[in-house]
Amino acid sequence: MMKPRPITTLYMLSSVDGKISTGTTDIMDVDKDFPKIAGLKEGLHQYYEIEQTTDLWSLNSGRVQAKMGVNEKAMPPKTPVSFVLIDNKNLTEHGIRYFCSLAKEFVLVTSNKEHPAYTVREKNLHIIYQSKLNLLDMLEKLYEDYSCERITVQTGGMLNGLFLREKLFDYVDIVVAPVLIGGKDTSSLIDGTSLVSTDELGLLGVLRLEKCDVLEDSYIRLRYKVIG
Repeated sequence: MMKPRPITTLYMLSSVDGKISTGTTDIMDVDKDFPKIAGLKEGLHQYYEIEQTTDLWSLNSGRVQAKMGVNEKAMPPKTPVSFVLIDNKNLTEHGIRYFCSLAKEFVLVTSNKEHPAYTVREKNLHIIYQSKLNLLDMLEKLYEDYSCERITVQTGGMLNGLFLREKLFDYVDIVVAPVLIGGKDTSSLIDGTSLVSTDELGLLGVLRLEKCDVLEDSYIRLRYKVIG
């Protein structure tokens, strides 16, 4: 019998061609670059406004957060959101303290026994150590130990690919920006290992559209339920 786990929703900002970054290097980032681009900056606020209405548990990766500068940012005010970060080497002690300041509860998932998080003593910091990343086990622990019933996933393409292949997405909620980015090596909504035979077609994530909202400034929002 399967243990209960949180209901998961992939919530991302994507280009029309499915890219979630503006390029392949760490200096390229939609959060930093879209505000500079006419035709994109005008409607970008809608993505962040919708983000504020998502689940009170949010899952991300240390790599994405390091790109967004949490290792250098000033300490933020407390929010009602609890955060889960999967990280082995990208967050510094400052980055850990940043999320302790920001989060109601902060759960770090790591395979690194030397992670800087082990030096931090904060009541809302919890560490799930895994010798090898196991997403299902992580989700089951979040449900059982931390009463996490719903969680929004906002990771990079590789981790999103693992969630997809392990059938761990329940819903997909995408805000599509009016831009084409291109580049075969630029991170997409779902990256990871490609399928190589028709025997693997069961690993596809088949979706049923639940709602399509036309937003301002040529942005749209697509909401799907994963059905297979």
